[in-house]
Amino acid sequence: MPALQEFSVLGKAGNLEGIIHLPDESPRAIAVIAHPLPTMGGTMENKVVTTLAKTFVELGFVALRFNFRGVEASEGAFDEGDGETEDVLAVVHYARHACPELSRRGDLPLILSGFSFGGYVQARAAQHLHPQRLVLVAPAVGRFLMPPVPHDTLLIHGDLDEVVPLADVLHWARPLHLPVVVLPGAEHFFHGQLNQLKEIVHHHFIGHAL
Repeated sequence: MPALQEFSVLGKAGNLEGIIHLPDESPRAIAVIAHPLPTMGGTMENKVVTTLAKTFVELGFVALRFNFRGVEASEGAFDEGDGETEDVLAVVHYARHACPELSRRGDLPLILSGFSFGGYVQARAAQHLHPQRLVLVAPAVGRFLMPPVPHDTLLIHGDLDEVVPLADVLHWARPLHLPVVVLPGAEHFFHGQLNQLKEIVHHHFIGHAL
């Protein structure tokens, strides 16, 4: 059974708390997952975030989820995405260079994944980190200024999203020639459809080499 371990990493605003999910076998990649908007109650315990973590572990990846600055025991204050991008960079640096379970694993491929506000933050972080794959679930298009993302980004959205309308996502994705996986009947938090979300992510990585 995959092991769960707490970790703490020093970011620019102070310590950040997180949980690392370790697969049973030697890991094939590192996946860092970002949670939704802190000012609306988003934390690393969000169901979409934990579903993504479990999916990545089943794929043989190490998965790290964490609380942005100012959330729960993570120090600092909400920073509209600027500081939160720095938080992602700090967690990735920890995973690559300081995590005892990973420091001897070599240069593992990096996956960045985020839900809602976390998707916006990971799209920004990807510009610095150039991950092997970017996974965005209901990214906060229209609420924040989304940067362009790589053409092989996995973008999943529900057609009944009441927070981020699908039309806004399509408008953003169209000039990027970015495919969008639309899950019929899904609302923003994918209530009752987390298993389908999991299957989409799983099949994407089974069919694509890192």
